[in-house]
Amino acid sequence: MVSARTKLVNPMGMHMRPAQLFVKAVTPYPCSVTLVFNGREINGKSIMNLMAACIKQGAEIEIRCDGDQEADCLKTAVELVDSGLGE
Repeated sequence: MVSARTKLVNPMGMHMRPAQLFVKAVTPYPCSVTLVFNGREINGKSIMNLMAACIKQGAEIEIRCDGDQEADCLKTAVELVDSGLGE
């Protein structure tokens, strides 16, 4: 398992469009993806779970990837979040 901490920088937080971009980016990887926010573990491959978590701008999250290609998946996920998730 690999993990990294980052902050959500996009102004609107993890709403539908950013959640969709995140899931689309990490789904091709065969590993599991979990976001840890406020002590809760959220399935990073589920749009509905990401949106339901109500992650707002400035929130610190931990992204965990576990399995095949975990390092590549983590790199992709962190870069996407750091770039503002397309916003």
